[in-house]
Amino acid sequence: MTDEETAAQAHCSHKDCRETAQWALVWNNPKVHTPERRKTWLACEEHRDYLTRFLDARGFLRETVAFSEFHG
Repeated sequence: MTDEETAAQAHCSHKDCRETAQWALVWNNPKVHTPERRKTWLACEEHRDYLTRFLDARGFLRETVAFSEFHG
């Protein structure tokens, strides 16, 4: 599978959204995960701010990366 095919299959993590992911939101929950552990939510342009605010309000967000540059 090519990178383009993989990107086309990557969908936003927002509930019921099937838009193509444009962003990778890298996070971890320090109460549950070791410091080096990273989890990822994908976001379309429309839901990026919502998902970012959700993670950031809880102190979980570590970084936001354009999906085209993400190598998770």
